Amino acid sequence: MMSATEVLTVNVRITEVNEVKGRTDTARMILFDGTVDCDNFKGKILPGGVDTQKELGGAPTQLSARYILEGTDKEGNPAHIFIENNGVINDKGEITTTPKIITDSKALAFLETAELFGTVEGIEGGVKIHIFQR
Repeated sequence: MMSATEVLTVNVRITEVNEVKGRTDTARMILFDGTVDCDNFKGKILPGGVDTQKELGGAPTQLSARYILEGTDKEGNPAHIFIENNGVINDKGEITTTPKIITDSKALAFLETAELFGTVEGIEGGVKIHIFQR
């Protein structure tokens, strides 16, 4: 197995959940804010972060979160990071994601083309998102 390095850790606080249950499918939009405090970046999630989840029939739950971080990069420069994190929740409740990153940070530009994957860990009031580089 290839080794992986954690490149971002995002602490998410869920602020609101809106849900629609149809006859066979369910959709929910989870609004959130939060913070980042790791080696590569320190900052906060800007207003507007949302995770859209779809439960379609008996298939695994699909999720797609989009949000922008604002703060400072590992060199202390002001920076923004847009993250689109798509994934699935398996039968055991484990979440695996494929993040796509866009950033104005020169020091973190490598994240735009890096092979990334993510995991999600439940914490009180929200989740902790771990983004790794292969």
